[in-house]
Amino acid sequence: QVRPSFTKNQKKAREAASRVAEETYSTVPHTFVFHRGQIGKNVTQLVADMRRVMEPFTARSLKVRKNNVLKDFVAVAGPLGITHFSIFSKTENTRLARLPKGPTLYFRVAKYTLSKDVVSSLKRHRMHEQQFSHHPLLVLNNFGIEGMHIKLMATMFQNMFPSINVHKLNLNSIKRCVLLNYDPVSQEVEFRHYSLKVVPVGMSRGVKKLMQEKFPNMSKLEDISELLMKGVNLSESEAEQDGDHNITELPQVYSGRGNMASQQSAVRLTEIGPRMTLQLVKISEGMGEGKVLYHSFISKTEEEIQEMLKRKEARLKEKEERKRKQEQNVALKKEKRDQNKQKSLEGIKRKRQQEGQVSDDEVEDPGKQEDQAPAEESEDEAEYYRQAVGEEPDEDMFPGAKRKRGPGKSTKPFKKRKLSPGKGPPHDKKSFKSSDRGNKDGRKRFGDRKPLDGRNRFRQSEGGKRFGQKGGKGNRFAGQKKGDKKFGGQKPFKGRAVMKRQKGAGGKKDFKHKKGKS
Repeated sequence: QVRPSFTKNQKKAREAASRVAEETYSTVPHTFVFHRGQIGKNVTQLVADMRRVMEPFTARSLKVRKNNVLKDFVAVAGPLGITHFSIFSKTENTRLARLPKGPTLYFRVAKYTLSKDVVSSLKRHRMHEQQFSHHPLLVLNNFGIEGMHIKLMATMFQNMFPSINVHKLNLNSIKRCVLLNYDPVSQEVEFRHYSLKVVPVGMSRGVKKLMQEKFPNMSKLEDISELLMKGVNLSESEAEQDGDHNITELPQVYSGRGNMASQQSAVRLTEIGPRMTLQLVKISEGMGEGKVLYHSFISKTEEEIQEMLKRKEARLKEKEERKRKQEQNVALKKEKRDQNKQKSLEGIKRKRQQEGQVSDDEVEDPGKQEDQAPAEESEDEAEYYRQAVGEEPDEDMFPGAKRKRGPGKSTKPFKKRKLSPGKGPPHDKKSFKSSDRGNKDGRKRFGDRKPLDGRNRFRQSEGGKRFGQKGGKGNRFAGQKKGDKKFGGQKPFKGRAVMKRQKGAGGKKDFKHKKGKS
């Protein structure tokens, strides 16, 4: 089946939509949620729940290895457009960092509840995948209190979620809500995550039941008016008690039956988790390496802060001074090396001019890699360098020269190992025939054994008996008695051709006798 092609207007609409999506994606903030160090399974699940909260502008399947460091995430964050880090750990609990230059907020997680525990505690939970296709709506409460750390904390939370334009906002894209409430007494931040639902108001429970997708059971009713007027067979829990706190007038048509524009509707929130109770510990510049801007437990006076800044500046200056001295030392060593090399070359020129060997133009650099001089000349040049400069030359200055040995080491080559008399290398055939080998204890030598003259000589030396003959002193393979026969008493095998002639001339009887069957 051939898929129908898009019309011209549809193509333009799709291109415009994709262009707007790319522009929107590049302008909204993105977040990495991961952990550092060893954590338990509950904290691992909390990290997964926080990734669900930050969807769709977060890395849902981010893999973290043990050998990864914070610099690895910072290096990857730039090309991917990541703007914030949410880091969980066992000691510092959680950190919120703004890339690339900070600041970093350190929180202590006083209490937390996972999403699965929150949903299991509800009688009717409301959670589906379509809710996480749009970013949540951020609601900040009680963050208008005076204080630098309060304002910085509110700004950090606001920048972690995309901003909204009230005049261009589509209400159908608001499916979730994140609530952050600051308690000035306990100085704790309550984190809550809700699912949002809008239902029409001003109707009876029966009409609301008809508006739902699941139609009620009216088998026991005589007329539909009983359902509309009395609402029989309906429990009180099927309709929540709405009031002025959650009833509003919709400016747009909202998804759901009965939610029309300019009509009264009730906004209902269902918690889907996770929950967290956070306490701000400190705020530092940069990615956790700058100076501390605020600390909730340690307070310092202005004089102490100035003294700390002076010590830090002194350390930085000392570091810069060490770096500058190192660079100067490297430059001086290089300059001294070049001077010594030039001095050695000039001495070589003078020496060769006096000897009349070569002219000035024929003298080449002994440290040159191409067209190197012979090893003997390089050794002379290295020796002249030692006499002129008073120190050992570098290895790459005279490549063909041998390095001078220490005063305690001998310059002679290694001597060959001397072997004892009669013990030559195994590949030396003459050593086996040596007259001194094997004569110390009077034993026979290997070469004194008499050579064999053939099979007849071997049989004669063994008593003159053949392999199959009976008795005799030299018959070693005659065998033992077995009945009235011996084991080795059969005649020798004469070959296939002889066997055929015996078979044709009555040799069958002899063959049976040979086998012991007669």
